[in-house]
Amino acid sequence: MSNINPMSEGNSRHIDSNQIGVHEKLPALVNRHLRHPSQRPFTEHTVQAFAQAQAWLGDWQGPLILDACCGVGESTTHIANLHPEAKVIGVDKSAHRIDKHEHYSLEQNNALILRADLNDFWRLAVQANWRLTKHFLLYPNPYPKSAHVQRRWHASPAFAEIIKLGGQLEVRSNWQIYIQEFALALQVAGLSAQVNQYQNEQAITPFERKYWASGQPSWQVIAQL
Repeated sequence: MSNINPMSEGNSRHIDSNQIGVHEKLPALVNRHLRHPSQRPFTEHTVQAFAQAQAWLGDWQGPLILDACCGVGESTTHIANLHPEAKVIGVDKSAHRIDKHEHYSLEQNNALILRADLNDFWRLAVQANWRLTKHFLLYPNPYPKSAHVQRRWHASPAFAEIIKLGGQLEVRSNWQIYIQEFALALQVAGLSAQVNQYQNEQAITPFERKYWASGQPSWQVIAQL
């Protein structure tokens, strides 16, 4: 499943969708995926990436933070600098974006950025009994067409793995419906969530910076898993 944002970094246009509210099929989709976890074979490059993450962590028992869909790694670096007591792993499926992460400076060596398929990486993390302290999912592809609802993380099989990893989950999007849907999916799974508009003095991803510069608001959902 691709999770590449359809809006290039040079184009911060507003979301164009034929949906006017939360997708009517979302509760049924979430329940189905919670009952029937994915059994698809793992991709080899993700197995290798996860092995690299395990080796990097070693016998680490401290806080662990995952920055999913980390893009060029700006957010991963920001999070790692903000949490020097933690190990921070950024994951994105695009080699082109991952290759740009060296543009951002770490204050200490507490972050690792990997190319991997998150559908598989999350499953491998669950199998390895990872327990996250924080879990960021910043500006994933919203797949705004109604017919593509199952490509959104909260309506995909990956959602079951996301909630098993625990910790504080924070999802941000410039599409309010995406955040409302994610909150509903969490509710269907028996979890409470807080939804609100998000703004900060400092943007931590290129998309976030461009959205704010063009006058678009950000929305976030935060949940304790």
